[in-house]
Amino acid sequence: MKFADPKSDIAFKKIFANENKKEILISFLNAVLNLSGSQTITEIEILTPYQAPRIEGLKETILDVRAKDQAGITFIVEMQVEKEPYLDKRVLYYASKAYVNQIEKAEDYPRLNQVIFIGILDFTIFKNPHYLSRHLIVDQKSREQEIKDLEFNFIELPKFKKEESELTTIIEKWVYFLKNAENLKVIPANTNVREIEAAYASADQFQWSKEELDVYDYWSMRDGQEQSRLDAAVEEGRAEGEAKGRADERGKVFKRLIANGMNEKEAKTILGI
Repeated sequence: MKFADPKSDIAFKKIFANENKKEILISFLNAVLNLSGSQTITEIEILTPYQAPRIEGLKETILDVRAKDQAGITFIVEMQVEKEPYLDKRVLYYASKAYVNQIEKAEDYPRLNQVIFIGILDFTIFKNPHYLSRHLIVDQKSREQEIKDLEFNFIELPKFKKEESELTTIIEKWVYFLKNAENLKVIPANTNVREIEAAYASADQFQWSKEELDVYDYWSMRDGQEQSRLDAAVEEGRAEGEAKGRADERGKVFKRLIANGMNEKEAKTILGI
């Protein structure tokens, strides 16, 4: 097997927005939200079904997977690889817009249903050491959740440190899949969850069409080039900073030498100016 990186645009949506394998997304949502019993999600409508994207125009960038369950709750599941400024504000905007767009006029307020955002991040943003965090609107003193229609959950992949042999819960096995699948050759022996095994199968590039592989390779190459540009920019900035620092230090030494009676020519010769 050769697994695609679930963190990539096309692989993420191919895995979690497959209308023929809705059980994958259902299992993931139940695991992240720790739902059980009567609260368990059993049916779901995928609002952004997967379609193999084309390269032309680069307009097929996949930002998220959206779905609605049997109770009318909307779920936004987003994979974010690169850290960006104002991520918190964008997430609030997306969730709020999804909430508002459920109705067309004010008198329809009772028809508004909950919106739950799940962000999978390949970087850290919170001081909380836990890889999975849940953010609610609660009363400052009582800590009661009286306003329940907006909820935000984040999985910070770098904080997840468990090895394959240490996986016990379903959520741990899901997060391990998201973080490590691209580096594996076989499905971990202790996965033993049908839906996660199906996710690995969906990520197996040997089962993909040529068009899907072409787009996956293209986006992987583009992401690699973008990372190279970022690394080069950082290195260039570091080099410029170091050069400026050396110049500033030479300037200070030059002034001290002149103040101590050395002529400018001798000072410049010593400092190589």
